[in-house]
Amino acid sequence: MNFSLPLPRKSALFMSALLGGVVFTSCAAQNNLSTKSLPPLAEQNQAAPAADITGNVAQKVEAAPVPRARPQLIKKAAMKIVVNSVEQSIDAVAQIIAKQQGDLIGLNERQPTKENSRHTASIQLRVPQNLLEPTLEELAKLGTIESRNITAEDVGDRLVDFQARLTNLRKTEANLQKIMDRAGSVRDVLSVAQELSQVRQSIEQIDAQLKNLQNQVAYSTITLNLEAAVSSASPQRAVGSQIQETWNKSTQSLGGFTIGLLKLGIWLIVYTPYLLILAAGVYGVIRWRRTHRPQETRN
Repeated sequence: MNFSLPLPRKSALFMSALLGGVVFTSCAAQNNLSTKSLPPLAEQNQAAPAADITGNVAQKVEAAPVPRARPQLIKKAAMKIVVNSVEQSIDAVAQIIAKQQGDLIGLNERQPTKENSRHTASIQLRVPQNLLEPTLEELAKLGTIESRNITAEDVGDRLVDFQARLTNLRKTEANLQKIMDRAGSVRDVLSVAQELSQVRQSIEQIDAQLKNLQNQVAYSTITLNLEAAVSSASPQRAVGSQIQETWNKSTQSLGGFTIGLLKLGIWLIVYTPYLLILAAGVYGVIRWRRTHRPQETRN
């Protein structure tokens, strides 16, 4: 009985030590597994912000507005201004146009010819399109605006069409030139040359239309009508000018009358033989009647 008691104690100690080792080993294995599984989680955590950034960039790209082409406009303006002096206003308009780098392309001035009529002028101007508004503001300072009108026409589609047609025609011209260089017979050369001439003529026409359209877009036209504020009576001329005008008219009348008499004399000279024959016939009839009247009276 004394030897049997220590054995169970040793076995219990051994079993407890064995269980402790197993538990320690399992804990170590779990720690290793947890440490090995951390990098994928970190990669996922790092990949998530990258995906968010990519998504935000894509959203910004999708939300960004598409840039629109600048409209190609032909602008025209018309103004009617009442001024104190039309002549001074014309000089002021010339200065404004020179300042705004424009051109005066037409002037029609009408002086008062009747009583109570007004001095007027119509001016055609051309200025760069970006200076149209400043020019109109400067012109408005000349007097009182009665009317003002601005119109715009979008010719962007026509410009694109002309440019596309011009590009295609130039490519056709280059191809025809290559074919002409390779052509062997005279007939083929003449045929290609005719086609090439027609293509070049079309290129010149479209190029001229394109440049004209671009020029109209680059420069705006202004029609300015000036009118005097007060109607002016016809000016009284000096006495000397009136006397001189009367003398000129009288001398012209005298000259015309003299020329008329000379013409009449020439006509009489030309028709003198016929007049003499007519006079002789009338004289003969009168003599015959005088000689036969006494006999009739006697009978």
